[in-house]
Amino acid sequence: MFRKVLIANRGEIACRIIWACQELGIQTVAVFSEADREALHVQLADQAVCIGPAPSSKSYLNIPAIISAAEITDADAIHPGYGFLSENAYFAEVCEACQIKFIGPPSSVIRLMGDKVRARETMRALGVPVLPGSDGVVRSVEEALAVIERIGLPVILKAAAGGGGRGMRIVRSREELMAAFPAAQSEAEAAFKNGDLYIEKYLERPRHIEIQVLADEHGNVVHLGERECSIQRRYQKLIEEAPSVALTPELRAEMGAVAARAAREIGYTSAGTMEFLFDGEQYYFMEMNTRIQVEHPVTEMITNVDLVREQILIAAGERLSFRQEEIIFSGHAIECRINAEDPETFRPSPGTVTAITIPGGPGVRVDTALYPGYTVPPYYDSLVAKLIVRDRNRERAIAKMRRALDGFIIEGIKTNIPMHQKIFQDTDFVAGRLSTHFMEEWMRRLKALEEEPIGLG
Repeated sequence: MFRKVLIANRGEIACRIIWACQELGIQTVAVFSEADREALHVQLADQAVCIGPAPSSKSYLNIPAIISAAEITDADAIHPGYGFLSENAYFAEVCEACQIKFIGPPSSVIRLMGDKVRARETMRALGVPVLPGSDGVVRSVEEALAVIERIGLPVILKAAAGGGGRGMRIVRSREELMAAFPAAQSEAEAAFKNGDLYIEKYLERPRHIEIQVLADEHGNVVHLGERECSIQRRYQKLIEEAPSVALTPELRAEMGAVAARAAREIGYTSAGTMEFLFDGEQYYFMEMNTRIQVEHPVTEMITNVDLVREQILIAAGERLSFRQEEIIFSGHAIECRINAEDPETFRPSPGTVTAITIPGGPGVRVDTALYPGYTVPPYYDSLVAKLIVRDRNRERAIAKMRRALDGFIIEGIKTNIPMHQKIFQDTDFVAGRLSTHFMEEWMRRLKALEEEPIGLG
């Protein structure tokens, strides 16, 4: 087992990793930027090292500074959390070269799955369903037109090296392609220093379903069911739940088996997520996230498996302590991402938290690094908390989430809690009529209601 783990991250996920290490009797090292000197993860860790000024490029993305922090504190492992360097194959390689265990998959697997074109080709070769699209990178408008001629419109242009919606354009006509192709290339180049694009058939109203897998270094792989992540805004997830109302037990077992087999075939280890688009009863591989996910708590709530603890044990060389047939799914869990942003305009809302009241009760969990007096800096992602509930079924979980949202009070900054409260009253959401376009349709309905003239009688 590791003696000391450095957490190369911040916020709630850094705290979450520290708590898991504490339970395992492992000492922890927090790294922090100058803007995060008073952050909770800094206070919770056994040691803390400042790695640079506020901009993430000079701190949380500063590989030499993080490796130096690990060496001077004698850390024998690094947990990258999510975001920042968590899917950076070069960072994993540096850790390997410095004989510091990277708590995640091998750098070669990160690189393979990080290249979206190679990932598609690999999954297709393994028999995993993949959306119709280009055979590799498309380098010109002329090549793109040839793909469109073969698979038909609409299509979506995607950055080969990226994610999160950057470098993506939906194309519904040949005329649109002329402007969309160079724009997507430029955006991908700016975001990922790689302008390569590929093309996929665009599905109009798919659901976003992902499968959680765990794989140890001894060839044992299991899946822990699916999460529905269809509630998104600009490709950023807002609400996740498990299980999905769209999957039958048979389809759930099939998708889980496909994801586990693919993970084994590519030599995956650690926690990972296979992401799929689901249309009707057909599913298509989209990408693999080679890290712990923001939404991992909903899986933990319905399986009673501590995914972060398992990550650490796997990296330490331990075998999985359970087989597939021993995983028991129980109840329904939902997570709301609480962001420091204006619920109307979605603009970030940094500032000082003057008071906070966290909801409780059976089946309610809050992962956060907030505390009264803490100043949310303007430099990083706006996620400040995750509210997770679990109950016997989806109806009861929704009722519990409504109650928990009503009791979650954060003063001093604006948050998107009011937006979540409205979504959980929406009839389509309650009925489980979801797609990746839910948010844009919901916002249009909301705007139409607000603009509806008031009758004077």
